[in-house]
Amino acid sequence: MNGQDPLAQLRDIHLPEHGGFWPPAPGWWLVAALVLVVVIVLALLWHRHRRNTLWQRQAKAILIDLERSASNEPDWFCKLNALLKRVARQTYPDRNPETMSGSQWVDFLLATAPNDRIASRPVVEAMVASTWQPRPTADPAQALRFAASWLEARI
Repeated sequence: MNGQDPLAQLRDIHLPEHGGFWPPAPGWWLVAALVLVVVIVLALLWHRHRRNTLWQRQAKAILIDLERSASNEPDWFCKLNALLKRVARQTYPDRNPETMSGSQWVDFLLATAPNDRIASRPVVEAMVASTWQPRPTADPAQALRFAASWLEARI
């Protein structure tokens, strides 16, 4: 071989070295930013949903507590009516149910009841009247059944 031969100095074809995984290409930065935005939006929507449905979870918990402590006492019926009024205030804010009492409250509960409005009238009337009577005449089990069905239609 001739030392002066320029072809003898050429090397064989070789591949470039790998660049590694960092820093990522601009497209991956866009994908990461898009995923981050989606995660933040989903977290905000979930948080807003939890905040807006807090009253529903609280109403269910109060109803469970009332079922456990069911008694034929005016205070218990007062708590049950207060729960129904809290839920009514959330679901019917334009009708101002928190200001209703007596027959007006009974009529409202029956008008918004999901079923058996005629059959439920004696139970609802007794339940509402039992909050003021020293010896309530309403059956706590029947009042709870009505309250549970009324709440289930709203929650």
